[in-house]
Amino acid sequence: MRNSLIIGIIVSSIAAPAMAQSPNAVAFNGTVNSIDASSVSLTSEDGGAVDTFRLAPNLLVIQNKPATLADIKPNDFIASAAVRKADGKLHSTELRIFPDALRGLGEGQRPMNDAQNQTMTNATVEGTAIVGGSNNLKVKFQGGDSELILDPGIPVTAIVPVDRSLVKAGIKVRVQGAKTPEGVVINRITLR
Repeated sequence: MRNSLIIGIIVSSIAAPAMAQSPNAVAFNGTVNSIDASSVSLTSEDGGAVDTFRLAPNLLVIQNKPATLADIKPNDFIASAAVRKADGKLHSTELRIFPDALRGLGEGQRPMNDAQNQTMTNATVEGTAIVGGSNNLKVKFQGGDSELILDPGIPVTAIVPVDRSLVKAGIKVRVQGAKTPEGVVINRITLR
């Protein structure tokens, strides 16, 4: 069971960047009505419509767990939204620690196209230091490196693979997948 979970994570991480940019990408928030070996039925948070989705054989189930600045270690792969402040540096607005199996997912630094003019950085932590009460992270990604300032109080989350058996009726989830000729196929479920 553990090996199939790891294989599912690896396959999902390879497919996810392409899916995230695809016009066929689907993301849906809802409450689980039922789940079986091949499908999941959800009630939408937007209007209460019920939809049933097929599950990919490489389904990845993850959960976001609260973490702290102290949980960030050198060589962790992280994703951070950040805004450039008056000091000219990128200050994180939130940070997620990825499991090793998702290392490289969305790697790079780019604008987020949101109202706050944030930058998204997915990178490997090279080192940390406490400077003026804030954590300064040195990060490296393919084609570059950067520094991120994590001021006290910034939300930090660890993304943790969990067992599929945790997906059951009444649980709130976010599902992600893609439209195919046979319908929507879900390859990732995030417990919320």
